[in-house]
Formats: sequence, C-alpha cells, structure tokens
Amino acid sequence: MIKSLMNSYGPRERKDIVFLYLKGVVMGMADLIPGVSGGTIAFITGIYDDLLTAISKVNGQFLKKLFSKNYKIALEESSAKFLIILLSGVATSIIAFARLMHYMMEHHAVPTWALFFGLILASITVLAKNVKKIFGKNLIWIILGGIFAYIVVSLVPVETPENYGFIFFCGFIAIMAMILPGLSGSFLLLILGKYQFITGAIKSPFSDNNLIIMAVFTCGAVLGLLLFSRILKYFLTNFHEATMAFLIGVLIGSLKKVWPWKQVLETRIVRGKVKVLTEANFIPQSFDQTVAIAAGLTVVGFTFVYFLEKMAGSKNEQEA
Repeated sequence: MIKSLMNSYGPRERKDIVFLYLKGVVMGMADLIPGVSGGTIAFITGIYDDLLTAISKVNGQFLKKLFSKNYKIALEESSAKFLIILLSGVATSIIAFARLMHYMMEHHAVPTWALFFGLILASITVLAKNVKKIFGKNLIWIILGGIFAYIVVSLVPVETPENYGFIFFCGFIAIMAMILPGLSGSFLLLILGKYQFITGAIKSPFSDNNLIIMAVFTCGAVLGLLLFSRILKYFLTNFHEATMAFLIGVLIGSLKKVWPWKQVLETRIVRGKVKVLTEANFIPQSFDQTVAIAAGLTVVGFTFVYFLEKMAGSKNEQEA
C-alpha cells in the first residue's frame, strides 16, 4: 500500500515535497480570511491545474477499484500522494492559525486586510498573463465576473439554522469558493452566518458535538469539491481564455471586500457577540502611521505573489 501510494502522482524529491506542503499551508491561511481564496494561492504558485486534475481522478473508476479491493492499482493511477501532501499543509494551517487569524481580524483588521489586498492585486496581474486579448469578448467576461463578485461580496450575513443538513450545505458551498480564484469560502460562510460557528468548532474540536459538526461539514466539502472541480476543469479545458477572463473579473470585484478601511453601518448582537451586517469602504483623509503600515503591507503582499509566481515559472521551465 505504501509503495503504491509513493508511486502515485506527486513530488518525489524531498525539496519538492516540502514546497508542496508549504503551498498547502499558505492556501490554508488564505482560506481562513474572509475575502481571500485558497484557489488564488494555488493558481499563483503554479499548482492549480495539478490540483483540479488530481481531484478529477477521484471518479467512478477509482471508487470501483477501491470497492473491488484493487487498492494498489487504484492508488498508483491516482494523485493520492499529491493530494495528501497538499491537504496536510492546508489542514495544518487551518488548525494552527485559526486562532491567530481570529485575533488579527479582530484587533489588527486594517493591516491584515491591506496585506491581502496586495495579494489580490498581484493575483490579477498573474491571471491576466493567461489572457492574450483583454479587449473584445474577453472584456465582457471580465465585466461579468466583476459584477458577479461585487454582488456576492455585497451580500448581508443572515441568520441560519445549525442543523446538520445546513452544515453539510455550508461545506458544499464553501469548498466551491475555496478552489475558485477570487471567491472566498470563508466569506461565503460569513454570508451564510456560519463562519464563527465553523471556526469555533475547529478551535475547540472536543467541546460539545464539534467533532460531529466538523465531520458533517467535511462530507459536504468533499462532495462539493468532487463535483465543482470537474465543472471548472471542463471550462478551463474548453473555454480557457473566457474562463480566465471571468476569474480576473471575479478578483477585481472581490477587491471591494478586502479594502482595508471600512466604516461599520449596521451591527447585530448574536450570542453575546457583535456581528457586522453592513459596512462601507472609505479612503483615509490623512497619511498617518496606520496608513503607512497598511501601504507597506500591501506592497509586501504584492511582492510576495510576484516572487511566488516567478519561482513557479522557473520551476516549470526547468521541468520542461
């Protein structure tokens, strides 16, 4: 079994294994931030196509071989090693940084948003390299993507039930956004009123029935991942430029959510905690220390993506 797993698709050199794991860690950190997508990180680090391909290999033939106890063949024909390494990084990050991200968002919101604003800005330039002609039909897809994302990130969080059926649905919806560059699964959880509920279960897995909640959410996420990855891969294969143009628009539209300076317009007390319902972006009128730090972190975020993309490009050239 171990030998079959090692023979499946995935990195073989120790250095490449560590790099893939670290990419998973960064994806996990991004997925914790409402407004930032792990799919964006996967794209700019050069593993997005591999991720979709790996997920698509978990199909009927794979399951048939598993149920027929042809474990060795099933594993060798899959991308099990790639997925295990990457998802281990994602899981490590979510477990390790959920509390930290909660703290940063509550006590240092402006610099945190500024860092991710830079990440998204740079991601737009990375995706734009995959579109040969911006104007014409592709421009229409960019506009449509922008409108779509702007509407989604402008939605107001709602009160929703906490039954297992709805938790399953939340996992199904959130994972689709997590692998779509530009849309954040965490933000959709926020819209569905379940961001704090799910992250609270992750932070305290052994309290109440949090393990069951996490299991139900994971089942929904797995189903959503298997279905949506196939749809996305189909469009990227058959309508590559149009799909990339739409995703660029989604990233542009999502900038509304990650703009650092926000004015709270309406709040509500939910279980003793203040929940923001509506807010408006504003431009700071003076250049003080906070603005300087935020501007610096925006540059850091942009530069970080730039170097990640350069590293991924160099690695791809070496493999070619």
